[in-house]
Amino acid sequence: MTALDLDSPVAVVGTGTMGQGIAQVALVAGHPVRLYDAAPGHARTAAAAITARLDRLVEKGRLDAPARDAAAGRLEAVDGLDALAGCDLVVEAVVEQLDVKQRLFQDLEEIVADDCVLATNTSSLSVTAVAGALGRPGRFVGLHFFNPAPLLPLVEVVSGHATDEATATRAYDTARAWGKTPVHCADTPGFLVNRVARPFYAEALRVHEERAADAATVDAVLRESGGFKMGPFELTDLIGQDVNEAVTRSVWESFFQDPKFTPSLAQRRLVESRRLGRKTGQGWFAYGDGAEQPRPHTAGPADAPGSVALHGELFQAAALLPLIEGAGVRVERGQSAHPDFPGWIELSGGTRLALADGSSPDAAAQPTIQFDLALDYGTATRIALAPAARVDERALGEAVGLFQALDKKVSVVRAIPGMIVARTVAMLVDFAHDAVARGVAEPDDVDTAMRLGVNYPRGPLSWGTDLGLYWVTGVLDHLHDEYPTGRYAASQGLRRAAAKEDHA
Repeated sequence: MTALDLDSPVAVVGTGTMGQGIAQVALVAGHPVRLYDAAPGHARTAAAAITARLDRLVEKGRLDAPARDAAAGRLEAVDGLDALAGCDLVVEAVVEQLDVKQRLFQDLEEIVADDCVLATNTSSLSVTAVAGALGRPGRFVGLHFFNPAPLLPLVEVVSGHATDEATATRAYDTARAWGKTPVHCADTPGFLVNRVARPFYAEALRVHEERAADAATVDAVLRESGGFKMGPFELTDLIGQDVNEAVTRSVWESFFQDPKFTPSLAQRRLVESRRLGRKTGQGWFAYGDGAEQPRPHTAGPADAPGSVALHGELFQAAALLPLIEGAGVRVERGQSAHPDFPGWIELSGGTRLALADGSSPDAAAQPTIQFDLALDYGTATRIALAPAARVDERALGEAVGLFQALDKKVSVVRAIPGMIVARTVAMLVDFAHDAVARGVAEPDDVDTAMRLGVNYPRGPLSWGTDLGLYWVTGVLDHLHDEYPTGRYAASQGLRRAAAKEDHA
């Protein structure tokens, strides 16, 4: 089996936003497309909406008029499932209820040919469970598009427990022929993207719940230091707090309440109060005319020290040294630290400035200020600092001034293990390695999915390799010591990968 021929009819059942988007993708790729919706008149309304979007593509120069006319001519709204009899692929995008989807596909089995591929666009239900009601589950597969389907490139091709390999291959090749970037994925709660992405939201919520930083500051640090396009609070406001919380809860319950996936009480309260984000005008932030834009905590100006002492090597933060020297701050070499462990920068008075490693700054023997991880210290525009309780104002001012001399904004947050970026990235790396170790997806597909599906600045596997899996595991081990619930216990997949790296 390979990709469907362009003369093969494709059907889309369910004509909401996702159904219309999937139909448009197949239509523009060159297929005849049949639309069906159980609600009378909805299929015709959807066909008109798709045609209008094709017109806008012509206006924007993304589609020529003859191609638009040809596509519109291949689009047909139908009144009954029987009209889908000659289709070679049927994609379902109806309500996320297992019994509804099962009944639909049972009906379709009686109508379409035996070699017709049946696909679900579900984002939250088990592909295996939907197919469980079918007589021929081998030709059933998940085709999970991301919204908006015409614009976002990623498609997760999800193989249920009974999906034939040839079916998954045909679905994959067809998605690729449609101009998408497909990835193979096993049927696991959250599939690939929603499974691996949970820590991006969960760690931000944990930081907020511990009152280490407000939502706007967490978002700013993850954007301006971590390199993420959006912070988790503004992103969940965009997605909808109810939608994001439901996915988190579904994954948690599907993994038998594994503490790694525990939902947030703070987010639950937001949902209960109907503060769902942009769609209700209020979520973590306020929206609408006159709404005040949230401002992250940013430290006031401070003087940089004339010199600092470097003890040992900074490893993951080594790029800071040329920046410090370039800012005119003299760097003296202090005593050597253990060659296998990160060193620190000493400020006047003996206060240490060290990269966040998952431990609490308050647990250090010396007065310590931790600074957060950055995707690229050269281009980062903000750095978070977490001072231990016994750090005095003079030392904190020196640390703030030092980073301001590097042209960085500084956010001072409460001392919390792992800070913000470091704990988030460490958990993303761990979840990615766990997914690979459990056969959810191949490594390249994991990184591709996270870059394209949620627009991460790096794939978590390659990010972890560059940071060093020994360091990532160390961050999680320290976090596990601070929070011995199992949430931060490094997965066996990560530990095996770290051991392999250590012996390379």
